[in-house]
Amino acid sequence: MLQLIKNLFGIGPKADFKELVKNGAQLIDVRTKAEFQGGHIKGSINIPLQNLSDNLSKIKKDKPVITCCASGMRSASAKGILQSKGYSQVYNGGGWMSLKNKLS
Repeated sequence: MLQLIKNLFGIGPKADFKELVKNGAQLIDVRTKAEFQGGHIKGSINIPLQNLSDNLSKIKKDKPVITCCASGMRSASAKGILQSKGYSQVYNGGGWMSLKNKLS
């Protein structure tokens, strides 16, 4: 049960987000368009969580994917959706502000 919760929220071995981005990872910001316009990580793609399933063509399956949002809840959901659609390298980056700090 604990492992299930850890997997759901992307808790576990820490991913090296800087290294992933350096190697071509895609940053997917699943906040609303208004939230994204208020600030985001340079180079990230805004696909609101509710539109994710309809926009899978914008996300390459052969590259790692890092999801982010405001706090980490929506990005955890996005990670689950992407994994259920066959994306194998998906990482929950959590809140975009803390992820931005990890990338700088």
